[in-house]
Amino acid sequence: MMNCRQASILLSAQQDGPLTLSQRSRLRLHLLLCNKCRNFNRQLQFMRDAARAPAHWE
Repeated sequence: MMNCRQASILLSAQQDGPLTLSQRSRLRLHLLLCNKCRNFNRQLQFMRDAARAPAHWE
């Protein structure tokens, strides 16, 4: 079973490129069981989306 440290490493790595099938499967299982890592994943997604959004300078 994957621990939270391993999951956080994979969550960060998937921002840079695709994970292997094995990594994705293990991560998906961990996320089903771990609320803290699901929250971390949402935070990463929010930051990625915010960084890609056009800046509105007024």
